[in-house]
Amino acid sequence: MSRVIATMSVSLDGFGAREHQTLEQPMGDIPPGSLHRWMFETPDENRAEIDAIVDAGAFVMGRNMFGPIRGEWSGDWDGWWGPEPPYHAPVFVLTHHPREPLEMAGGTTFHFVTDGIEAALERAKAAAGDRDVHIAGGVSTTNQYLAAGLVDELMLQISPFLLGHGLRLFDGIGPVPLELLSSRGASLVTHAHYRVVRDVAG
Repeated sequence: MSRVIATMSVSLDGFGAREHQTLEQPMGDIPPGSLHRWMFETPDENRAEIDAIVDAGAFVMGRNMFGPIRGEWSGDWDGWWGPEPPYHAPVFVLTHHPREPLEMAGGTTFHFVTDGIEAALERAKAAAGDRDVHIAGGVSTTNQYLAAGLVDELMLQISPFLLGHGLRLFDGIGPVPLELLSSRGASLVTHAHYRVVRDVAG
């Protein structure tokens, strides 16, 4: 059965990005390497988790995850990832501004959804079939899906770094009971995989 899995890299104090996102600073004004050193400096040590992040039948992401452009679409911006993004599957981008689908090399097509998180998830599930759907971020998008009770599992990559302020995962979403499914410490990150518990009384 298809699952909805939210994946997110966060600091030890729970922040996944900061404000002031620009072309030069995709995660906002965070110190370089604070959240993703593990992915680029020790990829072999974390190969299973890296593969798991992109192992889905479809993805949903927020517009800020797709790029720094605000307001109406302009120019030829096609994401942070170059001509062949790592997803190799349909990606549904939440936005208030319509745009035609963007087909990339390697099987990734970005679809731009203007009618909300539930509509985007419905389309992603239809595209994924029996495979999982991943909520790929950013923080605001992940929090919206958690608050709406639409996430089945959560995969966190926790970096040993204190950001102090920024956009924090779980802010404002209320109680979400979690069951730890697995955890693994590596040299630059701790991987934690949780199930969202829906049958808790009270």
